Amino acid sequence: MAAVIRGALIMQQILFLVFVVFAVAVFAPRYLTPPQQNAAVAKASPEAAGSRSISIPRGQNGHFSVDGRVDGRRLSFMVDTGASSIALREADAARLGIHPARREYTARVSTANGIVMAAPVTLNRVEIGDVIVRNVAALVLPDEALGGNLLGMSFLGQVHWQYQSGKLVLEQ
Repeated sequence: MAAVIRGALIMQQILFLVFVVFAVAVFAPRYLTPPQQNAAVAKASPEAAGSRSISIPRGQNGHFSVDGRVDGRRLSFMVDTGASSIALREADAARLGIHPARREYTARVSTANGIVMAAPVTLNRVEIGDVIVRNVAALVLPDEALGGNLLGMSFLGQVHWQYQSGKLVLEQ
């Protein structure tokens, strides 16, 4: 009987230890990661001197398309508030010098063409007109998965944007 009780206590201690390890694995990264000093973007309030903005007219197709610069190279985007991050076609990523290996395609992404695998990357600098955001999360997708590059929320979430008089206005 004592052996059974001792075994139950040991099992209880093991389960408690597993629970603690699991809790630390889940919650520790959130609390141990140093706080960001908003390094992703040098924000200026709209009323501050040097504030930057761009007005993007709606295209005839109903979409907002814009030319920007990624790490100094020109690239066209369709603004997509439904995209969680910037999405780049492989060919355009290659023009930027980004060549993910097949093993780096680790993110499952739902597109209009179905579920595809994408490679997470970080873009050093994305410029849309005078609006500049640094260290922007992006995904590289196979060319056949995207009709064009998408300017998603990893960029848009770092700036103030609004629909105004038939145009999309981005401010920083």
